[in-house]
Amino acid sequence: MSNAIVHFEIPADDMQRAQKFYKQAFGWKISDPWKMDYFMVETRKKGEEGINGGLMPRKMPDQRFMNYISVKSIDASLQKVEAAGGSVCMPKTEIGTGMGWIAVFQDTEGNMMGFHQPSAKLAAKAKPKAAAKKAAKKK
Repeated sequence: MSNAIVHFEIPADDMQRAQKFYKQAFGWKISDPWKMDYFMVETRKKGEEGINGGLMPRKMPDQRFMNYISVKSIDASLQKVEAAGGSVCMPKTEIGTGMGWIAVFQDTEGNMMGFHQPSAKLAAKAKPKAAAKKAAKKK
């Protein structure tokens, strides 16, 4: 199935308190590999089902938990959202050199979700892995 949820972000008012909670409650590994106050949250071991995400300082008082859906084209996906009655909250925005783009939309029920469009480099990296998984399933 296309358009899988591939990443989540947890905003926090107190980063140390949030890290302690998620480590104790779920055993998640939380690290700051880029030293930019955006912590990687690893919820699974390699090969296990599930997704990883991020923990970051809350930027707005009403900022909520966010899921990101992988798409080939944010522009086309935002058009579909609007045609279905949703609205664009944040237009397509580059997230870092070589990391791709994100956008945020609101559905008809007031829920916000994000899109992630990988860069061509990231997409090319993912194709061999996907092909290998598909081949392994056929065996």
